[in-house]
Amino acid sequence: MLPLVLPRVAPAYGGVLLRAFEERDAGMVMDLATDRYVPDIGTLPAQADRAQALAWIARQHERLATGAGYGFCIADADTDEALGTVGLNVGSMIMGRISAGYSIAPRSRGRHGAGEALIAVTGFAWTLPDVHRIELYIEPWNTGSVRTAEFAGYEREGLMRSHHEIAGRRVDMLLYARTRSQAECSDT
Repeated sequence: MLPLVLPRVAPAYGGVLLRAFEERDAGMVMDLATDRYVPDIGTLPAQADRAQALAWIARQHERLATGAGYGFCIADADTDEALGTVGLNVGSMIMGRISAGYSIAPRSRGRHGAGEALIAVTGFAWTLPDVHRIELYIEPWNTGSVRTAEFAGYEREGLMRSHHEIAGRRVDMLLYARTRSQAECSDT
């Protein structure tokens, strides 16, 4: 895969902007690692220390360099404080589809940051000419993530049984998606 490049103008929506991760974001990453679910779905270790948080930040930059995907820091648009992470996995882009994922650090939840970040990253995804569909995979119990998806205009398409392995067990996933044709009919 070819290296990917972050956009020159940071994607933004509402009160958030999406930017590259920096060392100063390690505190937010350490807070994110206190969520019991986050380490199960990614490469961030549970209860990460500063060195582990910095290694995770380096992996976000590697995703760009290897062409695996985009990893953005969700930052407060006014203060630039790191709030969480949102990313695009582009492994299926050759087929016209990609997937997105998002997490907000526990101390920053409850401010619509995830929904606004998902709207911003979706807008950025539509600037990639080969993208025609963006998918989200959400465990059925994760009502907060379902609300985020729906806030950002994603529609539920179904339940996929035994779709992912998380923490050593097979789990069902809800499939939410947006298509380019939907985007052409709306503002987000």
